[in-house]
Amino acid sequence: METKNKQKRNLSKIIGFFGLLIAMLLLPQNSFAHCDSYDGPVIQDAFKALESDNVELVYKWISEDQEAEITSLFNKTLKYKNRDKEVYQLLEKHFLETLVRLHREGEGAPYTGLKPAGSTKQIIGLTDTAILEKDLPTLLNKLNKHIGKVIKEKYEKVAALYDVRDESPEKGRAYVAAYVDYTHTIEAIHAPLEHNEASHPAQRTVHKH
Repeated sequence: METKNKQKRNLSKIIGFFGLLIAMLLLPQNSFAHCDSYDGPVIQDAFKALESDNVELVYKWISEDQEAEITSLFNKTLKYKNRDKEVYQLLEKHFLETLVRLHREGEGAPYTGLKPAGSTKQIIGLTDTAILEKDLPTLLNKLNKHIGKVIKEKYEKVAALYDVRDESPEKGRAYVAAYVDYTHTIEAIHAPLEHNEASHPAQRTVHKH
């Protein structure tokens, strides 16, 4: 009994590690996706800038050499803030589109238009909530549970099929499909680590600023 409990604890630790690993390695890449949404941080900062007449609030999302273009468009938009509502709305949208486009260019991502509020994946919304509420443990806990559940299900499926893989071609193919799905999932988790170690070996021992 003690051995089984120990194995369960070890399994929980492994699952927790994979969840944390995915949180660290994959989420920063996916977070670009919500920067073109109306409830994303770029557009929210743009609205704050327009409300407070402070264009510098959006500078963080663009490079220094893009500031002049954004500032010019920002000032043009503000001129109609309290004059012509229809013109202002057109200029505001153009300002938002330009800001998001420039930001995504800086990230090496294509601009595909502004997305409506609510189109962001739930997990990305949770990452923003974690930052706003300074609550990383809740985010990691939810990630660990979800990722752990996925990996556990894939493992149990391939483990069960392993015992019958040679009974018939059909069962063999089912096993192979499950095996490929399971191993590719693990490879996807490990690949960023392997890539970072190969690309930046010196960073493990030398820290440059």
